[in-house]
Amino acid sequence: MAIIITEECINCGACEPECPNTAIYEGGVEWTWSGGTKLVDVELEDGTVINGKEPMAPVSDEFYYIVSDKCTECMGFHEEPQCAAVCPVDCCVPDPEYVEDEETLLAKKAWLHAE
Repeated sequence: MAIIITEECINCGACEPECPNTAIYEGGVEWTWSGGTKLVDVELEDGTVINGKEPMAPVSDEFYYIVSDKCTECMGFHEEPQCAAVCPVDCCVPDPEYVEDEETLLAKKAWLHAE
């Protein structure tokens, strides 16, 4: 299951540097697949292939956000999601829209970091 940042976020930024996948971005900031990963080209679910450096639209314009497709809950890096561990207002919580088991999260980590 990916982590989501709720609207209780106070925009402190404590979570962003903790993410080993660079899946956390400040509100309004575009994100890229290649940022913090070894991805060059990415094949999307519809079969479209895009350059990993191509800017993607922000998920939120108001507060920090997590790109679910890059979130591995820190699996393979840490014992627990680091964003949740450092969040002073406990707004980094499991996202019920993206439920993934440990095997899937580890496979995503391997894909993101070309292991």
